[in-house]
Amino acid sequence: MLGLSGAGKSTLLRCIARLEKPDEGEIIVAGSDWTRLSTAALRHERGKMGVVFQQLHLLSSRTVTANISLPLELNGTPRAQIAPRVKELLEWFGIADKAKTYPAQLSGGQQQRVALARALATNPQVLLADEPTSALDPETRSSVLNTLRNIRDQLGVTILIITHDLYSAAAVCDTITVLEAGRVAESGPAQLLLESPTTEITRRLLANTESPRHTRPSPRHAHYEEVGQP
Repeated sequence: MLGLSGAGKSTLLRCIARLEKPDEGEIIVAGSDWTRLSTAALRHERGKMGVVFQQLHLLSSRTVTANISLPLELNGTPRAQIAPRVKELLEWFGIADKAKTYPAQLSGGQQQRVALARALATNPQVLLADEPTSALDPETRSSVLNTLRNIRDQLGVTILIITHDLYSAAAVCDTITVLEAGRVAESGPAQLLLESPTTEITRRLLANTESPRHTRPSPRHAHYEEVGQP
């Protein structure tokens, strides 16, 4: 999901995650309309979705291990099950040597991996990522994009990326939707939008984004849940 600043991208993400309630419309996640759920039902359904915000929101007073275990603690996962799950994630993300480290001691890329591991702790079906490559140097951005592709391919998680960087989105996503003033301006296969944009807003996004050599459109077709138009 792309758009210039103020297009409504982050608001849409917060609505999908039900951190805000939309004024109208539906949010269908894995066949369930989240706008119609009770508070208790929504709390249960949220385990199907992980969210990584642009600011990451890692807890500075908690180690990497404690940050990743937080959602498991909050949803009442038995303590005996938390440790092996966290260990699995630490190893999968290649940060096992940082288990006892605090966020301030990590690089930007390492912090991103911790935030992603925390978002995936409860084995969600959907991952929402808000500007996951913003303010990262090219090498770190490439690493984060590779990690997102691995999450998609190896773990089978549906990923919705909110960004203004069309090339980064195309490196992971099969489908791109461009927002303008809270409405869908254009939507279609990533490769098609890169090669033949039909709207002025998409052409502006392309013109304002440098095409990195290491970023390429996703070669596969991932499974996407309908989330509804804003």
